[in-house]
Amino acid sequence: MNNPRPKIKLSRALGIPLTPKSAKYFEARPYPPGRHGRGRKQESDYKLRLREKQRLRAQYNLREAQLRNAFARAAKAADKTGEALIVDLERRLDALVLRAGFARTIYQARQFVVHRHVLVNGRRVDRPSFRVRPGDVISIAERSRRMAPFAEAAAGAHAADAPPYLEVRLDALAARLTRLPERAEIPVICDEQLVVEHYSR
Repeated sequence: MNNPRPKIKLSRALGIPLTPKSAKYFEARPYPPGRHGRGRKQESDYKLRLREKQRLRAQYNLREAQLRNAFARAAKAADKTGEALIVDLERRLDALVLRAGFARTIYQARQFVVHRHVLVNGRRVDRPSFRVRPGDVISIAERSRRMAPFAEAAAGAHAADAPPYLEVRLDALAARLTRLPERAEIPVICDEQLVVEHYSR
């Protein structure tokens, strides 16, 4: 069993609950860990921008290089860079597996993809960073559906309201990306403009 404490500590440091287990600890202690957690002094602009970047990384479970590459793509887009960045990250396969209710956390969603339980348009995809396109169908492989985590998912164990850009059939463990997400619809806690400022400095 994975130790939840590192995720709890990270949740408190970043000011956001990253997993369902960390949520109850975060509510009990909604301040950073450590001796000076309650009395944090005024922070510099750099530290604020850095923490916002780390918040975004943590919510999508990304390495620094992955986020930097996504930012470079977003900077070339016609839309606002910050919004383009969030939309690009939301199209990741592991993120959509989570949003569809097939996984409990982004960490579990990544594991499901890496272990080849997830199909896109009927083909196995084992890259969590795979970008799903509008019209693509995400599903769980037939043989994998008998496994306990997927049986629980099909019964609605992790289900919340699906975002409007996803058409989900939990009983079939299938979801279709109907269109590109809009920033206001994406359930990510982030001031993306601070992330843009961090990488543009």
